[in-house]
Amino acid sequence: MPRGDKSKYTDRQKRKAADIVESYETRGTDHAEAERIAWATVNKDDGGGKKPGGSGRGVDTGHPAAHAGGEASASRPAADRSASAKKAAATRRAQPL
Repeated sequence: MPRGDKSKYTDRQKRKAADIVESYETRGTDHAEAERIAWATVNKDDGGGKKPGGSGRGVDTGHPAAHAGGEASASRPAADRSASAKKAAATRRAQPL
């Protein structure tokens, strides 16, 4: 199987990657970089390509990529976090619905 071949991925994994690509392109990332990030995310979540059926079918992946990060804010001082929260609240108030 040549490098970059996506035949071993399930339809769900391919849809997931396509959704991620679309999301990154909407935010201004070029297509090649968006695809690289998307397939890395699918691989992190699902452990690479799999065919449907067999031992992995119906097993929850836990979506580890969706839960990455979050530690940085805990190490910031409370005053910085509070200032950030106040700024965000002010921004939300200023935006019309």
